[in-house]
Amino acid sequence: MGIFPHIIESIQRFQLTPWKLVGFAGTFMFTSRWFVQLYYTRKHKRVVMPLSFWWLSVFGSALLLAYFVVGKNDSVGILSNFFPVFVSVYNLIVHLRHRRDSATGDEV
Repeated sequence: MGIFPHIIESIQRFQLTPWKLVGFAGTFMFTSRWFVQLYYTRKHKRVVMPLSFWWLSVFGSALLLAYFVVGKNDSVGILSNFFPVFVSVYNLIVHLRHRRDSATGDEV
């Protein structure tokens, strides 16, 4: 059996469940962060990582992690989304601290 009949069969058997909606929302958010980053980079004509990039990363990773832990119980999905959640949260915290310190004049 070739790859195309397998794809057609998978599409025909597709069922939308609440957990798949969670997974699709996470995928959409995690993917859309790159379009946000591209927009800001083109706008400023230099590489820019806007705050919204990190928020989309945090929520997208968290939704995908929830989907793979609870909805699908897939170890590959869990491992591929576990680390990005922590990196995104860390970068968001650093970004917010830097913004706060810049506003108060406490820059080092």
